[in-house]
Amino acid sequence: MLGSNNYLGLTRHPRVVQATSDAVKRYGTSMTGSRLLNGTTVLHERLEELLATFFGAEACLTFTTGYQANLGTISALVNRRAVVVIDKADHASIYDGCALSDGEMVRFRHNDVEHLEQTLAKVTQEKSALVAIDGVFSMGGDIARLPEIMEVCRRYNARLLLDDAHGVGVLGEGGRGTASHFSMLEQMDLIVGTFSKSLASIGGFVTGPAHVIEWLKHFARPGVFSASMPPASVVAATTALEVLMEEPRMVDKLNANAELLRNGLRNAGFDIGASVTPIVPILIGDEVKMVNFWKELLAGGVYTNAVIFPAVPRGAGILRTSCMATHSPEQIKKAVALMAELGRRHKVIPE
Repeated sequence: MLGSNNYLGLTRHPRVVQATSDAVKRYGTSMTGSRLLNGTTVLHERLEELLATFFGAEACLTFTTGYQANLGTISALVNRRAVVVIDKADHASIYDGCALSDGEMVRFRHNDVEHLEQTLAKVTQEKSALVAIDGVFSMGGDIARLPEIMEVCRRYNARLLLDDAHGVGVLGEGGRGTASHFSMLEQMDLIVGTFSKSLASIGGFVTGPAHVIEWLKHFARPGVFSASMPPASVVAATTALEVLMEEPRMVDKLNANAELLRNGLRNAGFDIGASVTPIVPILIGDEVKMVNFWKELLAGGVYTNAVIFPAVPRGAGILRTSCMATHSPEQIKKAVALMAELGRRHKVIPE
């Protein structure tokens, strides 16, 4: 399995599985209501307190999906007197959060801090600005230039939202993400994340100042008008986070495997772009060639993700690979050897 976001392998961790099973038996399968009505339990509040502590934030709010976390946060904070400035490579949930808001959306070139500054210099003359970026980009596996982006945001009095869906459990001290990787947790305005990657569940969250989180509780429509996370999902995420806090070395194992995968693919002649994380794209372009390569890999026992438009631009097909902490070095080497063999056969790499 080289196509999962289960970066730490915690979806099969015995403690997570047992706690989730126990939660279903004790609390049932669904809350059947929103957080503001009958959908809040001590389980939800405990998870939010644990996340706030983990990230060193004042408060936290959870959502039923990670997609909703961006959708709700951006749409609740950006009105017609404000503008959202986003990286062109941001996740679709950021784009859709902008669409749901009453404010204007402006894009800057991917990870181009100079273009971001030019953009903020224009838009902040008349409006307040929220800059929304991914920490780890989900297709390229590259990392946002966070220190430089933060400096520009502060100069133009813009607030910064960091979507760290693919950074939590992957980067930083004990898996605290991109901001921790750059020793910037204390400087962050808002961190958005998900439980559907490293934290072995489904759902999302946002951490930040207590007064902002209180506002979101009442005005983030995807949270107000959706049923809250089922108890089993809450317990799965809580237990996964507890395991991560107790066993931070699993992050080191993940990144050692990621380095092995990246080096193996590069040495075989694959173009993996600017990846420095466990997300390792194989840039192919030709979508027919890419799909044929993907099908033979699958037949050979290696699962990857064939990615085409609209997840990437037309004619820019990639195979998105990603490793886990639970892979053995032997598994990764075996997969790379097969990829190299088939890559030559399909003329993805030179003979």
